[in-house]
Amino acid sequence: MAVVVRPCLSSPFSFPPSPSSLSLRLSTTRRTLPPLTFRSSCSSSSASSNMEDSQHGERPSLKDFPYVSALHRDLMVDLVSTVETRLHTHLLPCTLPPDVQYYHNQTGTARASLQIRSGHQSSPINFILGSWLHAELPSGGVLDITTLSAYLNSSTDAPHFVIELCRRSPTSLIFILDLPSRKDLLLHPDYLHDFYEATELDRHRQKLLQNVPEVQPYFSSSLYIRCSFSPTAILVSVDTEADGAERMEEIIRDNVRPIAVEVLGIWLDQCTGAGREVGEMDTANLEKRDRLVRKKTAENDLGSNLPSLFGPEVAGRVLEAIRKVFDA
Repeated sequence: MAVVVRPCLSSPFSFPPSPSSLSLRLSTTRRTLPPLTFRSSCSSSSASSNMEDSQHGERPSLKDFPYVSALHRDLMVDLVSTVETRLHTHLLPCTLPPDVQYYHNQTGTARASLQIRSGHQSSPINFILGSWLHAELPSGGVLDITTLSAYLNSSTDAPHFVIELCRRSPTSLIFILDLPSRKDLLLHPDYLHDFYEATELDRHRQKLLQNVPEVQPYFSSSLYIRCSFSPTAILVSVDTEADGAERMEEIIRDNVRPIAVEVLGIWLDQCTGAGREVGEMDTANLEKRDRLVRKKTAENDLGSNLPSLFGPEVAGRVLEAIRKVFDA
């Protein structure tokens, strides 16, 4: 669900600007860390190996997250596993075709995995979406995006959940984490209090900006994206070019991971079982709003990005499967 540039809050894919275009603060001191590894598929041998695996039926799954560092991968696996464990009684199995759960372009320069699990009819969960995307860019370098999104249905007005980590290199990261509001916070101050003030969500953003010198606020060029997030959303860029990939891994381990785990816990505890009564008019408004967000995702973001990466045939197959879930 990439939301970095394209004007859409809930898409699995998008393209951030080059890290060189971001104004970032760099750490002035080098820290000594234990050896850390960053797994990248920039080499042709790695790409060939993964293509051979897919040809022999050994398709990478969502939880493999095969093209990011070990700490990045472990964070995403833990988040997905936590959601699946906590919500297991609410979720149906993923029914996407195998060639949508994992797909690649003809040249093997772009690969992705997508998993969508819908909620039972009696559940407040609409669906859970997880994805990873790896693309070798024509201009050089690679793009890796990992995403986990959770959408509630109109039986509750509680916020959705979204986390996304986007990397252009081992020393560059855009980190997005939010519980997107589904109501106008000016008109509903009780909603603002219950989900954002009482839970002290804003302290996580403040802690990152105050305690990690490599972190800078990230501002999307899209006004749509800016108004889609809650006031406590974490939208930051991290650059550790001065201190290298090991410093980035330290930030993921000591700062990004604890915050992501805690915010997901807040969403699971406060939103999935909120027991909030939604009136008939509010239900209709929620359904309309959520439908518009999903429509914008499919048409404006996925519809333009997927064909350029994967070609019209593969993109068409994936988009059709996604629209079936979004329109259900």
